[in-house]
Amino acid sequence: MKKVLVVDDSKSQQRLVNGLLQTLDVEVELADNGESALQWLTHNGQPDLILMDIVMPDMSGLDVCRHIRKEMNYKTVPIIFVTTKDEDFDKFWALRQGGTAYITKPYSPTDLLNTVKNYL
Repeated sequence: MKKVLVVDDSKSQQRLVNGLLQTLDVEVELADNGESALQWLTHNGQPDLILMDIVMPDMSGLDVCRHIRKEMNYKTVPIIFVTTKDEDFDKFWALRQGGTAYITKPYSPTDLLNTVKNYL
């Protein structure tokens, strides 16, 4: 079974994404912030995909992404940013930091699921 790590400080977003991903028959792990995500990765290894918010307290999703790519050397795990930041510059910068794809909130469930399917 494929494993997806969802990193978002919003419990409602976590529930929404978790519910959507259950329709894909994947195992979903949840992290409330960047530090929790890095701890989870340290203890559990590389998931098949990461969904990551950008705006989070203490450590942004961009910081977490850079850490995953450079310090943990996870070069191939797809990281999909799911964020409220909707400027072209935000998307450009997120992809430059190592993101694989970018979805803007609010998103349609179909868009999220299709994007996840493309990278699993």
